[in-house]
Amino acid sequence: MQSRLLLFPRGSGPAAVLALRRLAYIVLKPLSGAGYPAFPRIRRLETAAGDTISIGDVHFKLKEPKNPELVPLKHMLEPISQSLTQHLRWIMQKDLLGQDVFLIGPPGPLRRSIAMQYLELTKREVEYMALSRDTTETDLKQRREIRAGTAFYIDQCAVRAATEGRILVLEGLEKAERNVLPVLNNLLENREMQLEDGRFLMSADRYDKLLKEHTRKELDAWKIVRVSEDFRVIALGLPVPRYPGNPLDPPLRSRFQARDIYCLPFKDQLAVLYAIGPNVPSERVSQMLSFASTLCSQESTTLGLPEFPVDNLAAVIKIMDVFPTLSAQQLLHRLYPYDLMLGKEGRTGVEDVLKTFELLGSASSSTPKAVTGIKEIKGQTLQAIATVQIGDKEMAFQIPVGTRPLKFHNRTPKFIRTSSHDRLLAEIMQSHMVKDICLIGGKGCGKTVIAKEFADLLAYRIEPITLYQDMTARDLLQQRYTLPNGDTAWRPAPLVTAALEGKLVVLDGIHRVNPGTLAILQRLIHDRELTLYDGSRLLRADRYQELKKVLCLSDEDLQQRFIYPIHPSFRILALAEPPAVGSSTQQWLGSELLTMFLYHSVRPLAMKEEADILTKMIPHVPKEAVAQLLRFTHKLRQTSDPTALSLASSLSTRQLLRICSRFSHYPEESLYHAVNKACLSRFLPSLVRSTLQKNLKDSGIEATSDDVEQQEKANIRCEINSGILTIGKVSVPLYNPDEKMKVPDVLFYENTQHMEVMEDMLKDFLLGEHLLLVGNQGVGKNKIVDHFLHLLNRPREYLQLHRDTTVQSLTLQPSVQHGVITYEDSPLVRAVKLGHILVIDEADKAPTNVTCILKTLVESGEMILSDGRRIVVDPTSAEGRPDVIVVHPDFRMIVLANRPGFPFLGNDFFGALGDIFSCNAVDNPKPRSELAMLRQYGPDVPEPVLQKLVSAFGELRNMADQGIITYPYSTREVVNIVKHLQKFPTEGLANVVRNVFDFDSYNGEMREILVNTLHKHGIPIGAKATNIQLAKELPLPECKFTSHWTFNQPESRKLLCPTECQQTTIKGPVYLRVKGYPLERHESRGLSFTEQQAHWRIPLNEVNIVCDVATAKGEAKDSIYVATCNPVSLYSMSVPGNTIHHMDLYDIFPRNAGGIWQPFVTVAPLSQPLHDQVVLHEEQSNVILLLNLTNGAVSRIISGKEQQHPKKAQWWANREDQDVYKMCREFSHKNWLVFYKEQGNFLNVLDVLESRSHSISLPIKVKSVHLVAEDRWLLVESKTNKKFLLTKPMHIESDLSRICQLHVIDEEPVSTGFGITPALELLCPCMVSKEELPSENLSIALGQKIVSPNRILSDKNSYATIVVGFPDLMSPNEVYMWKRRAPLDSTGAGSTRDKFFSGSYQSANVKQTNCITLTGANQVIRAVPAGEVPRSEIYPKDTKPPNTAGFLEVTDLNSKKIKYIPIPSVLSISPYTQWLSKISDTDVLIAPMGAGGVVTVDLGGHVRVWETGFDHLQRSLLEWRNMIGQEDGRPLQITVEKDSGLDVTAPKHGRVDMDNTPHVGGNTWAGGTGGRDTAGLGGKGGPYRLDAGHKVYQVSQAEKDAVPEEVKRAAREMAEKAFKERLKEIHMSEYDAATYERFSRAIRRQVQSIRVILDSLQAKGKERQWLRHQSIGELDDTKIIDGLTGEKAIYKRRGELEPELGSPQQKPKRLRLLVDVSGSMYRFNGVDGRLERSMEAVCMVLEAFENYEHKFKYDIIGHSGDGFNIELVRSEKLPGNNKERLQVMKTMHAHAQFCMSGDHTLEGTEHAVQEIAKEEADEHFVIVLSDANLERYGINPARFAQALTCNPQVNAFAIFIGSLGDQAERLQQTLPAGRSFVAMDTKQIPQILQQIFTSTMLSTA
Repeated sequence: MQSRLLLFPRGSGPAAVLALRRLAYIVLKPLSGAGYPAFPRIRRLETAAGDTISIGDVHFKLKEPKNPELVPLKHMLEPISQSLTQHLRWIMQKDLLGQDVFLIGPPGPLRRSIAMQYLELTKREVEYMALSRDTTETDLKQRREIRAGTAFYIDQCAVRAATEGRILVLEGLEKAERNVLPVLNNLLENREMQLEDGRFLMSADRYDKLLKEHTRKELDAWKIVRVSEDFRVIALGLPVPRYPGNPLDPPLRSRFQARDIYCLPFKDQLAVLYAIGPNVPSERVSQMLSFASTLCSQESTTLGLPEFPVDNLAAVIKIMDVFPTLSAQQLLHRLYPYDLMLGKEGRTGVEDVLKTFELLGSASSSTPKAVTGIKEIKGQTLQAIATVQIGDKEMAFQIPVGTRPLKFHNRTPKFIRTSSHDRLLAEIMQSHMVKDICLIGGKGCGKTVIAKEFADLLAYRIEPITLYQDMTARDLLQQRYTLPNGDTAWRPAPLVTAALEGKLVVLDGIHRVNPGTLAILQRLIHDRELTLYDGSRLLRADRYQELKKVLCLSDEDLQQRFIYPIHPSFRILALAEPPAVGSSTQQWLGSELLTMFLYHSVRPLAMKEEADILTKMIPHVPKEAVAQLLRFTHKLRQTSDPTALSLASSLSTRQLLRICSRFSHYPEESLYHAVNKACLSRFLPSLVRSTLQKNLKDSGIEATSDDVEQQEKANIRCEINSGILTIGKVSVPLYNPDEKMKVPDVLFYENTQHMEVMEDMLKDFLLGEHLLLVGNQGVGKNKIVDHFLHLLNRPREYLQLHRDTTVQSLTLQPSVQHGVITYEDSPLVRAVKLGHILVIDEADKAPTNVTCILKTLVESGEMILSDGRRIVVDPTSAEGRPDVIVVHPDFRMIVLANRPGFPFLGNDFFGALGDIFSCNAVDNPKPRSELAMLRQYGPDVPEPVLQKLVSAFGELRNMADQGIITYPYSTREVVNIVKHLQKFPTEGLANVVRNVFDFDSYNGEMREILVNTLHKHGIPIGAKATNIQLAKELPLPECKFTSHWTFNQPESRKLLCPTECQQTTIKGPVYLRVKGYPLERHESRGLSFTEQQAHWRIPLNEVNIVCDVATAKGEAKDSIYVATCNPVSLYSMSVPGNTIHHMDLYDIFPRNAGGIWQPFVTVAPLSQPLHDQVVLHEEQSNVILLLNLTNGAVSRIISGKEQQHPKKAQWWANREDQDVYKMCREFSHKNWLVFYKEQGNFLNVLDVLESRSHSISLPIKVKSVHLVAEDRWLLVESKTNKKFLLTKPMHIESDLSRICQLHVIDEEPVSTGFGITPALELLCPCMVSKEELPSENLSIALGQKIVSPNRILSDKNSYATIVVGFPDLMSPNEVYMWKRRAPLDSTGAGSTRDKFFSGSYQSANVKQTNCITLTGANQVIRAVPAGEVPRSEIYPKDTKPPNTAGFLEVTDLNSKKIKYIPIPSVLSISPYTQWLSKISDTDVLIAPMGAGGVVTVDLGGHVRVWETGFDHLQRSLLEWRNMIGQEDGRPLQITVEKDSGLDVTAPKHGRVDMDNTPHVGGNTWAGGTGGRDTAGLGGKGGPYRLDAGHKVYQVSQAEKDAVPEEVKRAAREMAEKAFKERLKEIHMSEYDAATYERFSRAIRRQVQSIRVILDSLQAKGKERQWLRHQSIGELDDTKIIDGLTGEKAIYKRRGELEPELGSPQQKPKRLRLLVDVSGSMYRFNGVDGRLERSMEAVCMVLEAFENYEHKFKYDIIGHSGDGFNIELVRSEKLPGNNKERLQVMKTMHAHAQFCMSGDHTLEGTEHAVQEIAKEEADEHFVIVLSDANLERYGINPARFAQALTCNPQVNAFAIFIGSLGDQAERLQQTLPAGRSFVAMDTKQIPQILQQIFTSTMLSTA
């Protein structure tokens, strides 16, 4: 049984007696039984020999201390409990044995308290040392100090204790580095130690023996010092492992005797607590202690719960003693904030224990509401009475206050009170009564403001101390410095001065600092005692007073002995961010820290409170904007989705205040812009960005179209007028600086986008914000800032950070001058002093723990420098204090950083400090801005080259954003290319771009992407100037003069045609949606030069049929219109342009179910003022529609004789007798059109602009109409092919009805000269030009100089026909013809496609003639089928002609040549082949484009632009060759032009060398090189060049490029052999290898991309750190003084940082891929390849994570109708080679083929999430691959969303393979943002997987 002793204190008050009675009742009642032994007492016996202390049967004789001030005072607890007595007895036993002791136990003050009690009891002097990771050997043994220029050794604690016979108390042995403590080994074991100053410590026995033989003088001369026999060591430590730290070194451990000092026994604790809280119900105390003990038990620690700080219960009981009604749960929460530091399981565990002991908040308990008053107490300066409202009552209690005069207030302008703040302040007041406090809250939630308000209420002066990761114990307590005479001294740190002066210390960021460093504050926090490095001791005020009283010393006496009192008002208030639950690095709140503070959590504000704060702080802000902003922010804060929560951290209250402040000044700004700016959305990973956009959209915050338009139209200028700078709409007066040379001046070309950024910066600048600019490399951040400061005329200080930047180097640069340390101000301090702008560059390169010291400077304007000076804002506090620097009011900071994430992998500066700056994302300029800027850099670089560069780099940047490529190409690279081209214009673009892209030339996949992209935009990288692949030219047959066209002369043959005029009626409009699709233009001249310029696809569906194409010339751009007829729709696109507009007219022309009615539409584009409008005409129903492509309006025009709507029956009528109406659109650009009916006898002229139609009746039946001029039309009569010329006035007026005349044209053959006139077959021309050939073209074509009106026409018998004199001259017109060998087949049978479908359709003519003329280029161009082309003449014999959609037959009348240009074959074609065969006899339709070009659209929707005009081709070829660069093949020579100093004498031939050996220089020989005066090459002053035939051997470029064939063959064979060997090794057949390669090749790029990121992250993780206290390496700035004094360990060097012992191990990330292997995957694989894509996805995971198993632990599970847990890959047994990987894929395929139908997606997801969460991992991921067939199986999407998010620890993602209809899209909308993806094209699956991996890998980087 344990011995117990109760000592009743003398003179205790009634409360104490009452408590003791209760205690006696509890403790002694069970002990009153018989036979209980007497327990030992602590007795003090006074005898003549000295006093003796007895504990039980152990006696200790006291000695009189030499330095009584070093004996601990007021540590004894009375009454002393039995367990404590036992511990003291044991220590006394060990002390008597002369053994050193180690008190081991959980964190808390108990062990130290026992040691001090023992020392107080035995009157021993103490030397106390708190160890930390910064403790070195010198801190224990001897330290050098310089006095009067000489270095002396000063004994430190261990040596002092040994020589003076004191007790050395070492606390925190586990914190010290491993090599430090062994220096004590010998001292502990043998009481011996060699000192640095040459002395030797020797144990008392040996010394005394020597003293018998030698005199003391001799021993002193030998420098032998006696170790006192009273010297002992008491070590205090935590058990390692279990707590983090270094385990004891075995030799050291063996020298100690250990005692486990666990918490006091339950009853002892209870007795103490009862005594402390007599007003607290006893059962409540015992419940709270039971709760505490439970959380200290073995079971709870195995659950991973930190131990409950039992020692602090006393503090909480004190609060309860004053406020008995308070909720016990809330008070316990202050000791143990379980909801902040524990995961879900831990929290429920703690709540269960609370429930067990009935401690959960009950209805009777009340919470504090507000502090209602604080009154001074008369006669007591440092105490006040605070009144707090609790429930309905007000309660007063006494609390310590600060040293300033008390002024209680309810309102301060900077602090808006809310109910939650009031409550928090009231709770803090209660805690302040008993202990130091820590506030835990997220970034920017107002911790600092609350701390300030608390200090103001209690009249405290604040001492802000920003903690950072590298902070050492010295930085916290004392720093060394040199006095002016060079002596070394110690300067107290702000914490110590604050303790002496009674300030409130605000420790900002205790979550950042190393816990080992904080541990040195434990004694200060628990006991209010502190021992400093220079030997000073700080004591608690009451102990100090007691010491004065006992020793009868004055303050001066004690100060001479370095003892100072800690001010009774001194308090510590710590601020921290919440610990990251489950994180190995950011879980800072452990058992040790729990013992130090009472914790209060600063909860995020409620929406109403936050709105209150925003509107009161910023009165002019629009209320509805605040409401909208808060709805959005609170929605983000309340989700459990980690992605959304990470966004919410960017929108802290501080950031919202900034947004609102800006709104109140610039109300026209959009909220959308503000939120995106605050979150820096431009640089978020794609998943997070999509979450943000979805949440913004849900909250109704969207970018309005006006904003977008304004932004696009914005042209922001900046100007300086009479001393005022205006950027955009913002103005500011110019600054007048003292140091003008520090104002930056930089070459800057203004462009809209950069000016927008500057305008944004200026707005923030004027609001007093510090700025942060984030962007990729090379986007112009530095240029923008420098130009910005140049415009403002502000001087700049510049700091560039790097990974070795330290806090010291940020603020001061120490140097040694004449043995004295001097500090040089860094740019930061200079900028603060002088009011300059500090530009901090590359902020992301420095560790965030360094840059975070900027926080206090930005927030509160305060900062402490390492030389002891401090920066403050308030000028009044600096008066008369030389060590204070006041922040200049003009000081500002502009920080530049690269964007977070890959590939920069810097430190996340934005994440750590983003919310204290106003952030601006700087992006690459938009194309227009970039182009404008490049024009200024390269004024002589051709415009097309600049455009190509801008578009190519634009696409590469998009690819980088999507994660397809890793490097973000920037404007800097483009500018460098343009500068090069500007300086060396002959070097081709294709060569110069390699300056940027050669970095990637060794990465095959990357190079392929780059080359393809550059080719797509027309940059011919890799092309040779000889790669010209123009079509072969064939000779044109001779031109023949074949006939005359004569006009009927007699008046009687003139036929008058009556006209009538009518208003047209317009029905409509109805509005249809105009959809926009991206136009992916591919330039076609990447590798070789061809006629084809560019091509792109129209998004047609597979059954649609292209039936017409038309072009319209615009001022800047040409437009192309494509009409389709199944369903009827219209596509329009501008060239150049990047959008395809699409109008679907299905609702207006419903497709006929029977398929009888096959509509055919033609399109006529109109011109100004009807720009962007077209007329669409359907030829069977004669429906005329007017379409407006800008707004989607569709109107129907009903004109002329068509006023009656055709009956629907006509549409269904028999196919044979359908009427066909035609439209003539030659003059549609003049906004009028002509319509006629085939076989009809009238023309309808429709004037669209005037809305009227003129009907012209004809005496003939019309077959075709050609508008050859506005007033002259050529008509061809049906059946006879007879031609008529219709003349009409330019504008038909309504009253003149009989003015259209019809002239008959007679075609008379030319006599052959023998009187024989051949019979003339009358032909119907398929095309007649509306313009004439220019006279020079006409002259060349006919081979005679001629000026005459003319028209060029074409029919099936001729290549081209020119009618000279037509239509203007009525005299006979001459007809010249280039005849074909055989007429073209116009039936459509020539088309290869229709050989099978000849039948009833063979006789029908096709509807599109496909023939155009380019009068400017003198060309007739037709699209002809392959069958009409003489392929044998075009292609060499043995080559197989390519598959084509047809050929462009170009008849060039200038060069008299024909070219056949092949048009690539159609990729996909509609299955309606009969319908197709009616439209065209080839698979393409053509239209003219510009002056010398053609556009073709094939029936699969591929648009191609061709150049055929000879001049155009020549010009383009020149440009193309210039882009490749002109390598003329001549060898390069290096010429050095020397001035040899010798003058040129008279020129001479020189001596001739008969042997003709080469000579260089020397002024002697003829035919040398580099000489002077003689004839030769490359010299100077010679009379002429003379080559003596010394040949320069030059390998030709072709030879250099060519590798001999046998070398290539050998390389190939070697590779094949190795491949086969490898296959043999893994038993894989070549067939299998090829199968696997098919999958592997498809995902190679994504695998590469993921592995690049993994490698970079690995490299970053392995980055070496600074190791300090080294004896070699670089000088550590912080140790310069130690260096002066001669210490050795003053260096630092880079090395691998060992993980801290006891710190949790880095666990791998855990991934489960859940793939759908159900029957539907196999069934629909044929449709969209979904099963194969899933197999590719699996292959990608297997390949990407190979060799990274330590980082990613993954398995792959399948789900199908057979079950939801089909194992494909186990995480323990991953496939190791291609064969095993292929096996997995084969299993998937086979399973999908043979499994039962059904769907287990939901069960599979839930099971995967639950299972994976059980495993320990750094992060958990589940990725579900499924088709979106959920509805079919009755699975509710909301239920699936629930399954995905059922465990917040698991990041679950779903990828739906786009399924039938819009199932997947609908599903995605119901699922959480950023968690679900739809892969409409299964090719996107690997891409999406890559996105997920990338963003998750980077989120934890």
